[in-house]
Amino acid sequence: MAEALPPYLMKDAERIANVARSYGLDFYDTIFQILDYDELNMVAAYGGFPTRYPHWRFGMEYEALAKSYQFGLSKIYEMVINTNPSYAYLMKGNTDMDQRLVMAHVYGHVDFFKHNVYFAHTNRKMVDEMANHATRVRRTVDKIGIERVEDFIDACLSIENLIDRHSVGIKRRRDKRGEFETPDDSVLVPAKMKAKSYMDKFINPKEFLDAQQKKIDDDRRKARRFPEEPVRDVMLFLLENAPLEAWEQDILEIVRDEAYYFSPQGMTKICNEGYASYWHSKLMTQHILTPNEFIDYADHHSGTLASSSGRLNPYKLGIELLRDIEDRWNKGKFGKDYDECRDMVELKMWDKKLGLGREKIFEVRKLHNDVTLIDEFLTPEFAINQKLFTYDYNKNTNSYEIRDREFQKVKQRLLFMLTNHGQPFIRVIDGNFENRGELLLQHQHEGIDLDPDYCKDTLRNLHAIWRRPVNIETAGEGKRLLLSFDGKDYKEKELSQMQLL
Repeated sequence: MAEALPPYLMKDAERIANVARSYGLDFYDTIFQILDYDELNMVAAYGGFPTRYPHWRFGMEYEALAKSYQFGLSKIYEMVINTNPSYAYLMKGNTDMDQRLVMAHVYGHVDFFKHNVYFAHTNRKMVDEMANHATRVRRTVDKIGIERVEDFIDACLSIENLIDRHSVGIKRRRDKRGEFETPDDSVLVPAKMKAKSYMDKFINPKEFLDAQQKKIDDDRRKARRFPEEPVRDVMLFLLENAPLEAWEQDILEIVRDEAYYFSPQGMTKICNEGYASYWHSKLMTQHILTPNEFIDYADHHSGTLASSSGRLNPYKLGIELLRDIEDRWNKGKFGKDYDECRDMVELKMWDKKLGLGREKIFEVRKLHNDVTLIDEFLTPEFAINQKLFTYDYNKNTNSYEIRDREFQKVKQRLLFMLTNHGQPFIRVIDGNFENRGELLLQHQHEGIDLDPDYCKDTLRNLHAIWRRPVNIETAGEGKRLLLSFDGKDYKEKELSQMQLL
């Protein structure tokens, strides 16, 4: 069970909080609790919320974390959740220096949660909401049975990434209330041939007019799109239109709500971890550490920022980019004059002594996610200093090799990795495909291919929710393909370049 901090650590937490506030950090009240490694692994498996609904995947995640800890492959030092008040967990048995480091890091996270625009819509009482979700799922299990409920949760979780992450800040759907009827809503009747009144019933017989009216109505029905515009939030479309039972709608709504809650964390991993690392580094080295703790701190801090082959370390990239931003805005290395200067000596010595670095960091913390941070602040000089490059797998040598160091290609690869969490863009374009009630999705190919195995599993799970055949239009190897699943068989059909779905 979680334990409250001992008095001496409570004093440390208060002291670190006061130092952080003196720099301008503004965070929610933060409640620290201590867990042993097994309890911390359990909380981590639940995404930081020990009150979440029961499901086998949380057990699998716990087993992976527990084995990784036992084999010495990884160790969780801290965990903090985006709520008000915020809850943070420390691991029992860590040194006092480690606990203070974690506290400083946590205050940076909570300040980021409170002020970053991408977290503004999130439920700050999510601990209570998660407990409510867990109660609803358990009641459903009691009524329906564990196997049916878990199978349906599996299907919902497989599409939890098919949401519109920016919809909380953008009005996607047109509000039709109060609008005048459009011409499409007007009543159309078949045109009659000109005739004298006494000849009208012979020249324009009722059977002919009825047939023409039916043709007009059928054409109008086919022309009316469902949905009217492509829908990025696939989960919402299914929630509103799939033939679900009440308990299934409830489960799908729960999974969707939690997906939206966790979405900003995926969108700001580099920003958030870099910001928290920036502040724990500054607070620890300038205010918190005692002289005999510097070596241990340097060892642990360097381990956090260490890079490994084949992986991007968000802590490292984030803190270095923020430090670069601080240095540039302190020295005035931005704007028209700096961008147009071609004197390399002058550029190297450039220092307007503006002192705007701290203010700029707070602005970045408020307004940016990972994609906009990289897009706006990554510079060729930074890429060179940090030795950034792209790499690919060489089948001939059976190894990964550096492909390019050119700045634009490095930046483009980074943006592709971060946009939509590096996952394909999928949207609903037809809920009545070929007038058979089938679901048609479209893969917007923007450099990210569909994995064939994942695609098949996702189609199967979508079928479990839609109850009708599901299809997805995609592109691969220079061809446009239609992949389908009808509940039994998978099919693949090549589409002509002129064929529109």
